Amino acid sequence: MRRTLLCSALLVVSFGSRSALAQATPPVAQPDQAPPTVQLPPELPVDDPMLATVARPRIEISTWEEALRHVRARSNDLRIAAQEILRAEAQSRIALGGALTTVNGQATYTHNIITNSTLQPVRSGDGLGFRPVNTPFPDFVNGSLVASQPVFALRTWYAIGTAERNESVAHLSLEDTKRLIALNVANSIVAVVTAERVAELNRLGLRNALTRLELAVRRSTLGSGTGLDVVRARQDVETARATLVAGDESLRQSREALGLALGIPEQVGVPPHVDLNGLEASARTSCKVAPSVDERPDVAALHERTEVARRLVNDAKYQFAPTVDVRSTVGTTTIDTGAAPNTTWNVQAVLTVPIWDGGIRYGNLRDARAQEVIAGERVEAQRRKAIVEITQARRGVSVAEDRRRVATQTRDLAAENDRLTRTAYLEGRGTSLELVTAAQALREAEIQLAVRDFELVRARVLAILAQATCPW
Repeated sequence: MRRTLLCSALLVVSFGSRSALAQATPPVAQPDQAPPTVQLPPELPVDDPMLATVARPRIEISTWEEALRHVRARSNDLRIAAQEILRAEAQSRIALGGALTTVNGQATYTHNIITNSTLQPVRSGDGLGFRPVNTPFPDFVNGSLVASQPVFALRTWYAIGTAERNESVAHLSLEDTKRLIALNVANSIVAVVTAERVAELNRLGLRNALTRLELAVRRSTLGSGTGLDVVRARQDVETARATLVAGDESLRQSREALGLALGIPEQVGVPPHVDLNGLEASARTSCKVAPSVDERPDVAALHERTEVARRLVNDAKYQFAPTVDVRSTVGTTTIDTGAAPNTTWNVQAVLTVPIWDGGIRYGNLRDARAQEVIAGERVEAQRRKAIVEITQARRGVSVAEDRRRVATQTRDLAAENDRLTRTAYLEGRGTSLELVTAAQALREAEIQLAVRDFELVRARVLAILAQATCPW
C-alpha cells in the first residue's frame, strides 16, 4: 500500500513539476509540429458488486425466423384473428343453409285423463253394430315429417353474399394483425438490444466514477486534494449507481415486453452478437410493401366493412319483399277413427307477404343507413391516419440519421472535453466539479448515441412495415 501511495505521489509531483516548468519557460512556437498530448495514467483497478452484469434470461432469440416461430405457436392475438376467420366461415354456412331444404320431424304421445265412453256404429259383416269408444282417445301417438324449400327468398339469397364479404374482412384483419405483431416484435427486439447497450454503458460509467473516486481519495491522502473533491466524486458514484439501477430495471422490463410479444410469460433476451441489420433484412423479406395505402390490410378491411354496411341497407329493404316456400308434410297417428286414414301426406305452397310489424323494418332500414355512413367515415379517418403514419415513418429514417449524426458529434465533443478536463485536473489546473460534470456529460452522450443507433434501426423497420402486408 505504501508503494502504491508513493507511486501515486511521484506521478502527481511529476505532473505538477511539468506544469510549473511549462509556466516558467514558455515553449517556442513550432508550426511544423503538433502540440504534444498529455498521456493519461492507466485506469486504477476497481471492484464493486454492482459492476456484475444482469443475468441472462433462460430463453434467447437470435433470428427473425425464430421469433416468428414463437409467434405462430403462442400469439394470442394471432389465434383470435384466426378464430374470427372460422367464425366468418361458419356464418357463411349458416347463410347458405337458409336457402337450402330443411327437414324436421316431430313425435308426440298424448294421454287424456278425462274421457267419455260412447257407442259408435260400426259395420260388422252384413250388418251394422255398435262398439264402445272413449272420446277423446285416452292414449295415442302422433308423428310428422315436414320438408320446406324456399322458392323465392331475396333476403336469404342476398345474405350469402354479405357473409362472403365478412369472410374477406376477417382475412384482412388477420393480415393486419400479422403486420402489427411483426412491428411489435421488431420494436421489442430493438428495445432489448438498446437496453442491453445502455446497461453496458451504465456499468462503464460506474467503473469510471469509481476510478475517479479512488483517484480523489488518493490525492486527498497525499495532501494534493481536498475533502470536497472526495465528496463530489462520491456524489458522482451514487449518481452512476442510480442510473445503473434504473437501466437494469429497464432492461428486465424490455425483456419481459419481448416475451409478451412472442407469447412467452417470462423474460426473453437477445444474444449480444445479434445482427440488427439482419433483422431489417428479414423484416423486409417476410413483409412486402403494399402498392398503395388503400391496400394496407387495416384500410382494406375497413373498405370491406363499408361494403358490408352497404349490403345491410339492401338487406333491410329485402325485409319488405314477400317469400314463397314449398312445404311437404307426412303425418301418422295411432287414432283410428274409421273414416280418415292413419297416415297422411300433403304438399303446400306458402306465400308470405309482410304487411305491418309495428315499424320494425323501417327502424332496421334507418339503422342500416346510419351504419353505412359511419363505416364510410371510419374508412376515411383510417386512410388519413395511415397516410400520415406512412409519411412519418419514411421521414423518420432521415430524422433518425440526423439525430445519430448529432449524437455522434456530441459524444466526440464530450469525450474530448472529458479527456482535457482529466488532464487539467491531474496537472492541478482543474477542479473536481469540472471533472465530475465532464464525466456525467460523457456518460449521457454515450447513452444518447447508443439510443440513437438503435432508433435508426427501429425507424427503418417501421418504414418497411408502415405500408406492408405480412403473409408469413
